[in-house]
Amino acid sequence: MFFKTLIFAALLACINCRYILIDEDYLPELLEHSRVRRQVQVGAGLDNKGNWDLAGKVPLAKSDTNILSATGMATMDPSNKLTSYGAGVALDNINGHGLSLSGRQIPDFGKQLTAAAKLNVLNTPNHNLDANAFVTKNMPSIPNVPNFNTYGGGVDYMYKDKLGASLGAARTDFLQKTDVSAMGKLNLFKTPSSSFDFGAGATRSFSPFIPKSSWEPAFKFNFMKSF
Repeated sequence: MFFKTLIFAALLACINCRYILIDEDYLPELLEHSRVRRQVQVGAGLDNKGNWDLAGKVPLAKSDTNILSATGMATMDPSNKLTSYGAGVALDNINGHGLSLSGRQIPDFGKQLTAAAKLNVLNTPNHNLDANAFVTKNMPSIPNVPNFNTYGGGVDYMYKDKLGASLGAARTDFLQKTDVSAMGKLNLFKTPSSSFDFGAGATRSFSPFIPKSSWEPAFKFNFMKSF
Protein backbone atom coordinates (compact mmCIF):
# COMPACT_ATOMS: atom_id res chain seq x y z
CA MET A 1 0.00 0.00 0.00
CA PHE A 2 2.85 2.36 0.82
CA PHE A 3 4.51 1.66 -2.55
CA LYS A 4 1.20 2.26 -4.35
CA THR A 5 0.77 5.57 -2.53
CA LEU A 6 4.26 6.63 -3.60
CA ILE A 7 3.45 5.82 -7.23
CA PHE A 8 0.23 7.84 -7.08
CA ALA A 9 2.01 10.76 -5.45
CA ALA A 10 4.65 10.69 -8.17
CA LEU A 11 2.02 10.61 -10.90
CA LEU A 12 0.05 13.46 -9.38
CA ALA A 13 3.25 15.47 -9.18
CA CYS A 14 4.30 14.67 -12.76
CA ILE A 15 0.94 15.12 -14.46
CA ASN A 16 -0.38 18.63 -14.52
CA CYS A 17 -4.16 18.21 -14.19
CA ARG A 18 -4.64 20.36 -17.29
CA TYR A 19 -3.57 17.30 -19.34
CA ILE A 20 -6.23 14.99 -17.93
CA LEU A 21 -9.03 17.44 -17.24
CA ILE A 22 -11.96 17.89 -19.61
CA ASP A 23 -10.20 17.63 -22.96
CA GLU A 24 -13.52 17.16 -24.70
CA ASP A 25 -12.33 17.13 -28.29
CA TYR A 26 -8.65 17.16 -27.45
CA LEU A 27 -8.10 20.44 -29.20
CA PRO A 28 -7.93 23.55 -27.07
CA GLU A 29 -11.28 25.33 -27.06
CA LEU A 30 -9.60 28.23 -28.83
CA LEU A 31 -10.41 26.58 -32.18
CA GLU A 32 -13.88 27.19 -33.53
CA HIS A 33 -16.52 24.49 -33.01
CA SER A 34 -18.65 25.67 -35.92
CA ARG A 35 -20.42 23.89 -38.71
CA VAL A 36 -18.10 22.60 -41.44
CA ARG A 37 -15.43 25.27 -41.91
CA ARG A 38 -13.31 24.90 -45.06
CA GLN A 39 -10.44 27.09 -43.88
CA VAL A 40 -7.15 26.80 -42.07
CA GLN A 41 -7.53 27.76 -38.40
CA VAL A 42 -4.90 28.76 -35.86
CA GLY A 43 -5.42 29.70 -32.25
CA ALA A 44 -3.63 30.72 -29.08
CA GLY A 45 -4.77 30.73 -25.46
CA LEU A 46 -3.30 32.14 -22.25
CA ASP A 47 -4.56 31.03 -18.82
CA ASN A 48 -4.32 32.59 -15.35
CA LYS A 49 -1.21 30.53 -14.50
CA GLY A 50 0.69 31.87 -17.50
CA ASN A 51 0.44 28.69 -19.57
CA TRP A 52 0.08 28.95 -23.34
CA ASP A 53 -2.00 26.70 -25.59
CA LEU A 54 -1.34 26.70 -29.34
CA ALA A 55 -3.43 24.86 -31.90
CA GLY A 56 -3.97 24.53 -35.63
CA LYS A 57 -6.41 22.84 -37.98
CA VAL A 58 -5.81 22.26 -41.71
CA PRO A 59 -8.49 20.82 -44.04
CA LEU A 60 -7.42 17.66 -45.90
CA ALA A 61 -10.58 16.48 -47.68
CA LYS A 62 -14.16 17.67 -47.86
CA SER A 63 -17.63 16.95 -49.16
CA ASP A 64 -20.90 18.86 -49.02
CA THR A 65 -21.56 17.62 -45.48
CA ASN A 66 -18.22 16.63 -43.92
CA ILE A 67 -14.64 17.78 -43.72
CA LEU A 68 -11.54 15.86 -42.63
CA SER A 69 -8.75 17.96 -41.08
CA ALA A 70 -5.28 17.49 -39.66
CA THR A 71 -4.82 18.99 -36.21
CA GLY A 72 -1.85 20.02 -34.13
CA MET A 73 -1.39 21.37 -30.63
CA ALA A 74 1.32 22.41 -28.20
CA THR A 75 1.50 23.86 -24.68
CA MET A 76 4.15 26.00 -23.00
CA ASP A 77 4.65 27.00 -19.37
CA PRO A 78 5.21 30.61 -18.18
CA SER A 79 8.92 30.30 -18.96
CA ASN A 80 8.02 29.32 -22.56
CA LYS A 81 9.25 25.76 -22.03
CA LEU A 82 7.43 23.24 -24.21
CA THR A 83 5.32 21.08 -21.90
CA SER A 84 3.39 19.00 -24.44
CA TYR A 85 2.85 18.63 -28.17
CA GLY A 86 0.77 16.46 -30.44
CA ALA A 87 -1.17 15.94 -33.64
CA GLY A 88 -4.27 14.19 -34.90
CA VAL A 89 -7.21 14.15 -37.27
CA ALA A 90 -10.74 15.54 -36.91
CA LEU A 91 -13.95 14.86 -38.83
CA ASP A 92 -16.56 17.66 -38.68
CA ASN A 93 -20.14 17.45 -39.91
CA ILE A 94 -22.29 20.25 -41.30
CA ASN A 95 -24.81 19.61 -38.51
CA GLY A 96 -22.25 20.41 -35.81
CA HIS A 97 -21.25 16.85 -34.91
CA GLY A 98 -17.63 15.75 -34.80
CA LEU A 99 -15.10 12.99 -34.16
CA SER A 100 -11.38 13.27 -33.44
CA LEU A 101 -8.36 11.11 -32.74
CA SER A 102 -5.22 12.71 -31.27
CA GLY A 103 -1.87 11.78 -29.82
CA ARG A 104 0.18 13.85 -27.39
CA GLN A 105 3.71 13.64 -26.01
CA ILE A 106 4.30 15.01 -22.50
CA PRO A 107 7.97 15.29 -21.46
CA ASP A 108 8.77 13.67 -18.10
CA PHE A 109 5.50 11.72 -18.23
CA GLY A 110 4.91 9.81 -21.46
CA LYS A 111 2.29 9.69 -24.18
CA GLN A 112 -1.48 10.04 -24.48
CA LEU A 113 -3.89 8.82 -27.16
CA THR A 114 -7.38 10.36 -27.14
CA ALA A 115 -10.60 9.59 -29.04
CA ALA A 116 -13.41 12.13 -28.72
CA ALA A 117 -16.88 12.80 -30.05
CA LYS A 118 -19.19 15.81 -30.11
CA LEU A 119 -22.97 15.83 -30.66
CA ASN A 120 -24.87 19.01 -31.44
CA VAL A 121 -28.10 18.79 -29.45
CA LEU A 122 -29.61 22.20 -30.25
CA ASN A 123 -28.87 24.84 -32.85
CA THR A 124 -31.09 27.91 -33.36
CA PRO A 125 -30.24 31.54 -34.18
CA ASN A 126 -30.03 32.25 -30.42
CA HIS A 127 -29.02 28.99 -28.78
CA ASN A 128 -26.42 26.28 -29.34
CA LEU A 129 -25.92 23.22 -27.11
CA ASP A 130 -23.27 20.55 -27.60
CA ALA A 131 -22.58 17.35 -25.67
CA ASN A 132 -19.13 15.77 -25.79
CA ALA A 133 -17.29 12.71 -24.54
CA PHE A 134 -13.72 11.44 -24.65
CA VAL A 135 -11.46 8.63 -23.55
CA THR A 136 -7.69 8.98 -23.16
CA LYS A 137 -5.16 6.17 -22.90
CA ASN A 138 -2.24 7.35 -20.77
CA MET A 139 1.06 5.60 -21.48
CA PRO A 140 3.58 6.68 -18.81
CA SER A 141 7.31 6.33 -19.35
CA ILE A 142 7.71 6.16 -15.55
CA PRO A 143 9.12 2.78 -14.37
CA ASN A 144 6.63 0.34 -12.80
CA VAL A 145 3.61 2.46 -13.79
CA PRO A 146 1.15 0.70 -16.15
CA ASN A 147 -0.96 2.30 -18.83
CA PHE A 148 -4.26 3.69 -17.57
CA ASN A 149 -7.35 5.43 -18.92
CA THR A 150 -9.06 8.75 -18.33
CA TYR A 151 -12.61 9.23 -19.58
CA GLY A 152 -15.22 11.94 -19.30
CA GLY A 153 -17.56 14.36 -20.98
CA GLY A 154 -19.47 17.57 -20.68
CA VAL A 155 -21.91 20.05 -22.17
CA ASP A 156 -21.28 23.44 -23.81
CA TYR A 157 -23.92 26.13 -24.27
CA MET A 158 -23.71 29.41 -26.23
CA TYR A 159 -26.25 32.24 -26.46
CA LYS A 160 -26.13 34.28 -29.69
CA ASP A 161 -22.42 33.32 -30.05
CA LYS A 162 -21.78 35.86 -27.28
CA LEU A 163 -22.34 34.30 -23.84
CA GLY A 164 -21.68 30.70 -22.93
CA ALA A 165 -21.26 28.17 -20.16
CA SER A 166 -19.81 24.68 -19.86
CA LEU A 167 -19.79 21.83 -17.37
CA GLY A 168 -17.43 18.87 -17.52
CA ALA A 169 -16.05 15.92 -15.62
CA ALA A 170 -13.18 13.48 -16.11
CA ARG A 171 -12.45 10.26 -14.23
CA THR A 172 -9.13 8.44 -13.83
CA ASP A 173 -9.83 5.15 -12.05
CA PHE A 174 -6.16 4.22 -11.64
CA LEU A 175 -5.54 7.40 -9.65
CA GLN A 176 -8.97 7.25 -7.96
CA LYS A 177 -9.35 10.81 -9.19
CA THR A 178 -12.28 12.82 -10.56
CA ASP A 179 -11.81 16.27 -12.06
CA VAL A 180 -14.75 18.64 -12.54
CA SER A 181 -15.05 22.09 -14.07
CA ALA A 182 -17.65 24.83 -14.42
CA MET A 183 -16.80 27.67 -16.78
CA GLY A 184 -18.39 30.74 -18.32
CA LYS A 185 -17.46 32.32 -21.64
CA LEU A 186 -17.77 35.83 -23.10
CA ASN A 187 -16.99 36.72 -26.70
CA LEU A 188 -15.17 40.06 -26.65
CA PHE A 189 -15.13 40.55 -30.41
CA LYS A 190 -15.85 38.51 -33.51
CA THR A 191 -15.36 39.00 -37.25
CA PRO A 192 -15.94 36.54 -40.12
CA SER A 193 -12.32 35.38 -39.79
CA SER A 194 -11.34 35.94 -36.15
CA SER A 195 -12.61 35.70 -32.59
CA PHE A 196 -11.37 36.78 -29.15
CA ASP A 197 -12.94 35.21 -26.06
CA PHE A 198 -12.60 35.33 -22.29
CA GLY A 199 -13.47 32.38 -20.09
CA ALA A 200 -13.65 32.14 -16.30
CA GLY A 201 -14.79 29.58 -13.77
CA ALA A 202 -13.49 26.99 -11.34
CA THR A 203 -12.05 23.48 -11.30
CA ARG A 204 -11.72 20.88 -8.58
CA SER A 205 -10.14 17.45 -8.18
CA PHE A 206 -11.50 14.74 -5.88
CA SER A 207 -9.23 11.90 -4.74
CA PRO A 208 -8.29 10.15 -1.49
CA PHE A 209 -4.74 11.21 -2.33
CA ILE A 210 -5.85 14.88 -2.35
CA PRO A 211 -7.74 15.00 0.99
CA LYS A 212 -8.02 18.79 1.19
CA SER A 213 -8.93 19.71 -2.37
CA SER A 214 -10.92 22.86 -3.02
CA TRP A 215 -12.35 24.80 -5.92
CA GLU A 216 -9.63 26.65 -7.78
CA PRO A 217 -10.39 29.71 -9.91
CA ALA A 218 -9.46 29.56 -13.57
CA PHE A 219 -9.64 32.02 -16.40
CA LYS A 220 -8.32 32.16 -19.93
CA PHE A 221 -8.10 34.37 -23.03
CA ASN A 222 -8.46 32.68 -26.39
CA PHE A 223 -7.80 34.07 -29.87
CA MET A 224 -8.75 32.27 -33.10
CA LYS A 225 -7.95 33.23 -36.69
CA SER A 226 -9.00 31.52 -39.93
CA PHE A 227 -7.50 31.96 -43.37
